Amino acid sequence: MMLTQSLRDPFAHILGDFGQIEVKSAPAPVPVPVPAPLRQRRTLADRVRAGLLGLTGGAGTVLGHEEKAWASITFAGPRHEVVLEFCGAQAVAAGEELIERLPDHEFTLPGQLVADATITKVDHRFGAMERLEVTAVLLLLEEG
Repeated sequence: MMLTQSLRDPFAHILGDFGQIEVKSAPAPVPVPVPAPLRQRRTLADRVRAGLLGLTGGAGTVLGHEEKAWASITFAGPRHEVVLEFCGAQAVAAGEELIERLPDHEFTLPGQLVADATITKVDHRFGAMERLEVTAVLLLLEEG
């Protein structure tokens, strides 16, 4: 074999993998940290809806939610009016339980006291698809 002959590919350096080549002048790639997704902050209205749906075991659907501020000489806070719908016999039973349990239920809402929790309207329809629509009103007082 001659000294000038080689069994290696003469163009291997041209067609090779350049990711393996160390370059002293180029900065090392810095891995970019992926930030954790931000958790959406729950509002007081979200907590009121969650508390009402918790009483029903998640059987209801929120059709509407209205929040109005109110104040008296000594107290202030929001008034929440939530309309819930229950479709089907099992869901209607959960809605009837909500009607029964709501006035005595102790809600845990940070910074708020529930002064009054009442049912103001009930629409119960019988038939092939039994349906119950309940309007609950919660009067809250701001603590502090």
